[in-house]
Amino acid sequence: MRDNKKGFTLIELLIVVVIIGILAAIAIPKFSATREKAYYAAMKSDLKNLASQQEIYYSDAYAYTSSASDLAFTNSDGVIVGMSNVTSSGWAATAYHQALGTGEGCSMFYGAASSVTIGGAGPTQPGEVFCSN
Repeated sequence: MRDNKKGFTLIELLIVVVIIGILAAIAIPKFSATREKAYYAAMKSDLKNLASQQEIYYSDAYAYTSSASDLAFTNSDGVIVGMSNVTSSGWAATAYHQALGTGEGCSMFYGAASSVTIGGAGPTQPGEVFCSN
């Protein structure tokens, strides 16, 4: 009578589990970095959209506004955009993402407004988007 044993040995199963663990250890940090890049891209996009809306508003009213509702501006999910230093000749804005830590974000300014810093640094030229990453 022949023994017909089918299946995997314990060693074979352990090797498969170890290989899956190694692959997961490599893939998870790569995925996190990609997600963080997407957050920064969303913040940059929102600031550029805000700049476009401000210029459209300026062409109609000959002044900039600090109200997002005047601009018909909507931010991306998770992104918080704030305007400051708004005058008739310039404005500054910052963008933060809720999924990132404090002090991580983007800023820009335009016209005569003073630059807004993120983590001690900021844009050097009007219209430039500076991010802390």
